[in-house]
Amino acid sequence: MDALTSLLLAGAASPLILLALFVLVAIDGFFPPVPSETLVVGLASIGFATGAPNPWLVLLAAAAGSFVGDNIAFWLGRRLGIDRFGFTRRPRMARLLARVRVTLRERSASTILTARFVPIGRVAVNVLAGSSGFSRRWFMVLSAISGALWAGYSIGIGILAGAWLHEQPLLGAAVAAVAALGIGFVVDAVSRRVARATEARRARQVPRASAVRPAPIALEMLAPPMAYLHVHTPPNFDRSPLTALSRRPVDGGDQPWEAVR
Repeated sequence: MDALTSLLLAGAASPLILLALFVLVAIDGFFPPVPSETLVVGLASIGFATGAPNPWLVLLAAAAGSFVGDNIAFWLGRRLGIDRFGFTRRPRMARLLARVRVTLRERSASTILTARFVPIGRVAVNVLAGSSGFSRRWFMVLSAISGALWAGYSIGIGILAGAWLHEQPLLGAAVAAVAALGIGFVVDAVSRRVARATEARRARQVPRASAVRPAPIALEMLAPPMAYLHVHTPPNFDRSPLTALSRRPVDGGDQPWEAVR
């Protein structure tokens, strides 16, 4: 056991471990099965307990890898789209994607920032952001911020575990990894619950809004008859354009206010 511990600690102190961390975090940005978060918190815990690797360098490598991976997912969404794949047309997946599109349209910044902490949700959000025509520059800014926040959060968990189990760095790394996974599942569960509550509230508001919506008012109902205006029109006067205009509802059509003006 001591030999295995020494081997793992020597590997953690290798300069190549930071490069491996960067690559794995970047891959995790578009391929979620790669366990990058456990590696980040584990290395941070070992680094705080033993001095190698440097936790600050771990933070930089994790943040850079997160930025690259998220932007690769964005590029894949922009390049390939998502609607062409058959699994996106399944009812459950279609509802999920529709909900993500709505949240991206209404709260793009908060959605992208918080999705980074959900293991699989971040990939769906980033790919949909790319396929829906989201601004690339704005996404790069948000992904840089979310990557830094996620890396800092992961390093914080690792440092706490390393300080608690200073004499057993590998156990501290394992505890930090389990804690990070648990927090990720909690965040995922809370976000799903909030999304379902929001969707249910909108579903209750739609019938209420449609019930109190007033009936369309035609312009001809507001205008007095031509007889009361004593307006003489020639026999061959074509009133079809005026009739069509007057029968156009005020709250209907593509540009409802142009007819009124």
